[in-house]
Amino acid sequence: MRTMRWVWLLAGALLLAGCATEANHYDPLEPVNRKVDAFNDALDRALLDPLTRGYRAITPDPLEAMIGNVFANLGEIHTALGDFLQGKGKDGFIDLGRFVVNSTLGIFGLFDVASAMGLQKHDEDCGQALARWGWEHSTYLVLPVLGPTTARDSIDYACKTFTDPTFYVSVMGLMPTGLAPVVWTLKLFDARTKADQAIKTRRESALDPYVFTREAWRQHRRYQIYDGHPPEETNDDWADEDEFDDEE
Repeated sequence: MRTMRWVWLLAGALLLAGCATEANHYDPLEPVNRKVDAFNDALDRALLDPLTRGYRAITPDPLEAMIGNVFANLGEIHTALGDFLQGKGKDGFIDLGRFVVNSTLGIFGLFDVASAMGLQKHDEDCGQALARWGWEHSTYLVLPVLGPTTARDSIDYACKTFTDPTFYVSVMGLMPTGLAPVVWTLKLFDARTKADQAIKTRRESALDPYVFTREAWRQHRRYQIYDGHPPEETNDDWADEDEFDDEE
């Protein structure tokens, strides 16, 4: 479902890219962002894409799905934190329940037993919480390797790290020697695999891949923040804000 939503958002961004202005209030760093975006694309073409295709070629589909389930399950704690920070207590307990059920009955998250039990998965994080607290507009950023985000949403990387059980297991030395790099490599392959369709659509359809990606990402992010019902946005929303000066 999330993959299909990305495809539709990317299609909408293709239409928006044709009428997007060169100077947007939310992208004052466009010259720098474009350079980082070009670097990321070159890195992906030269290294990440070939390695990911190799990973998928040697990994049976059921095993690939189970690896994805494990990392999705580890992310439930991060999701629950995002729920609680937005006052969505019921959703937070559901997501914690998903983590407990899948970590036990689902054998460390290999199987998504919670969904079969009717425990609905949510899509929340600390960046969305900050938006709900009032940091609604934020400067668009493209980070090396990590890709599109904003000044506000980049904070969520810290939340993801400090809510990831593997981080503490690694730091405390409880993870067998040499296993940590394997875990992070598998996580990278899993993330790249999930982004594969969006990346292909960008490369095959976009006249300006940078604008295409930016508008698709922003649409998707607003969709998340407003739980699927974002208000109409105009440049007037930014009229009284010197976003770049205030945040940096």
